[in-house]
Amino acid sequence: MNTTLLGIIIGAAVLLLLLMAAVKIVPEYERGVIFRLGRIIGAKGPGLFFIIPVVDRMVRVSLRTVTMDIPPQDVITKDNVTVRVNAVTYFNVVDPNRSVVAVEDHITATSQIAQTTLRSILGQVDLDELLVNRDEINQRLQQIIDDVTDPWGVKVTLVEVKDVELPQAMRRAMARQAESERDRRAKVIHAKGEFEAAQTLADAAERLEGHPAAMHLRILSTMAEITGERNSTLIFPLPMEVLRLVDTLRPSDAAAGGARTP
Repeated sequence: MNTTLLGIIIGAAVLLLLLMAAVKIVPEYERGVIFRLGRIIGAKGPGLFFIIPVVDRMVRVSLRTVTMDIPPQDVITKDNVTVRVNAVTYFNVVDPNRSVVAVEDHITATSQIAQTTLRSILGQVDLDELLVNRDEINQRLQQIIDDVTDPWGVKVTLVEVKDVELPQAMRRAMARQAESERDRRAKVIHAKGEFEAAQTLADAAERLEGHPAAMHLRILSTMAEITGERNSTLIFPLPMEVLRLVDTLRPSDAAAGGARTP
């Protein structure tokens, strides 16, 4: 009796364990890849499903986007400048079956491919292109890495170069270059302003030259402005017309004086 009861208890426990092993629950963001006697059956989920205990084996695969930092890489650019670059890549599994069968660890494999591709692509561009055309470089990196990981069932959605660390000497040289460029632009703007001012004065002088009366009015206006500010003694040349008038009057005055002499 005791032996029979013990057998029933053991059998019930075994059945319970088998039932627990057969029932699988997979969340929405995962899939369960089923292997039956070593042969892949396919991916199941999400939700509740059953497998054959002992015979079947399930491997869970996450479909969520993975954000992975690419470790800083020392890169020699096309123009022989050594820079340290780090980046970040975003990818997710789109085919659970291939991500399990085609590669042992798709996350590690994607990380290694991203590092080697980063060094390879940045070694083909100049430093100026790396600093200016970063969006284009990001697109090239994303396309190349995605082409490599596609047979693994992995989709690379985005690659971003986060930081480009230049050597200290290079940073100082670039700072001096930027300062020189700012000085050059300031001088150009100043020279352009002086040229426009001189051109305006030349145009005004040319117009006033043909109108002596306007010139006199301008002189009187300037004198009024100056005397209105402070009491001053002004010395200014007489107009040429006045001097000519004085010259014409001098002979007549001399003749009149001679006639009055007794």
